[in-house]
Amino acid sequence: MFKHLREDIACVFDRDPAARSVFSVVTTYAGVHALILHRVSHRLWSWGLRWPASFLAAVSRFLTGIEIHPAARIGRRFFIDHGMGVVIGETAEIGDDCTLYHGVTLGGTSWEKGKRHPTLCNNVIIGAGAKVLGPITVGEGGRVGSNAVVTKDVPPGATVVGVPGHVAKRARKSGDEERRREFARKIGFEAYGASQDLDDPVARSVHSLLDHVHALDLRIETMRAEMERHGLKVPEDVKEPELCELDEPPPQGKSANG
Repeated sequence: MFKHLREDIACVFDRDPAARSVFSVVTTYAGVHALILHRVSHRLWSWGLRWPASFLAAVSRFLTGIEIHPAARIGRRFFIDHGMGVVIGETAEIGDDCTLYHGVTLGGTSWEKGKRHPTLCNNVIIGAGAKVLGPITVGEGGRVGSNAVVTKDVPPGATVVGVPGHVAKRARKSGDEERRREFARKIGFEAYGASQDLDDPVARSVHSLLDHVHALDLRIETMRAEMERHGLKVPEDVKEPELCELDEPPPQGKSANG
């Protein structure tokens, strides 16, 4: 348990640029306090000491403003940033390297016993004020935007936003992204839509344009190879024809041909 606590404290420095020292994190970070107390209360709960575990969880909520049921299962290197108003239900399960911001609720949608709270796979980030409700699963690397309300499964690597939550971005194959970047560099084009991870109309348009130009480039290269295979020499650089310049501008209201 103490090994996990050291990892929980160390991961703060990777995810919060405001962290200054281990002493500062241990003494002033409410998310770390809540997690330490939860590790203890969860151990008590697993030993069958239900009342002491619940009492310790109540003390933690009073001191930190973060409510974590002692039965909730939390993985390694978990970080709650700011933390006020976070609620994690009894049957919630959280994987490794997950991050929650303030006001997040991992809640249930029914009063029936059994699994009724969300499961977060590894490397999930839940934005401030988001509500993830019911026995759903947020896939590995999933992202939930601020103030979203999610009641359906989130695919791995997807980003969910809005009320009700809907998938705004699905994980793309790394090969596609790398191909776009390489082709953008090849043609001397470095628009933010080709390199940024944001999903917006401009980014989608740029990605579509790069895919289309890349497909045309491949077809031209194929045609060049076929022509050379049949003995036709294809120049490497084709200059654009120069435009003719008129000695005198055409009279007003008349075309250049008279």
